[in-house]
Amino acid sequence: MDPDALARLRQDYDAPPLTESDLAPEWDVQFARWLDEAAEFGLAEPNAMILATAAGDGRPGARTVLLRSFDATGFVFNTNRRSRKGREIESNPRAALVFPWFAMQRQVVVDGVVESLSGEESDASFALRPAGARRSAVASPQSEVIPSRAWLEQARDAVPEDAPRPEHWGGLRVVPDAVEFWHGRRDRLHDRLRYRREDTAWVIERLGP
Repeated sequence: MDPDALARLRQDYDAPPLTESDLAPEWDVQFARWLDEAAEFGLAEPNAMILATAAGDGRPGARTVLLRSFDATGFVFNTNRRSRKGREIESNPRAALVFPWFAMQRQVVVDGVVESLSGEESDASFALRPAGARRSAVASPQSEVIPSRAWLEQARDAVPEDAPRPEHWGGLRVVPDAVEFWHGRRDRLHDRLRYRREDTAWVIERLGP
């Protein structure tokens, strides 16, 4: 694509207004509402979210992971804690999440601290994975250089189907300080409404687009 065509590449949004009165009093209730609507809309993997982290030296990293559960305490995903994201979170336990539901002219942006789930919680989540996914989690040295695809498949095939959860695999929870609900509007004058933690309460505030 030539630079001029790229510069002209934009889509105008025409979503209805998102007002403070449209929001549920609690962020998790509002998120559940939007997640249900994303699933009903037919979005592919509406639980896919961009996870952004940073190493102790400030070098950022981002990737897409799957949301496995959420409640008023935060957003849960699973990972190999020896992976790049696992190491970054260990050295700098903060993260941002983005749910990019642009087909619905929506996105949700989260900022918060990261905490580890208990071994019991991680065991329960690991048990819910299909057998093939459990074997892959055991076999893969996530984020490390490997010699070939064949090597990886051989390592996976060597793992028994009843292999237990590796100690380094488990759940992490992003405990939000802020959860922003974004709605696309005409002329880039988007609606941005944010739940922000203030001591033990949450306040709802509007942000400029």
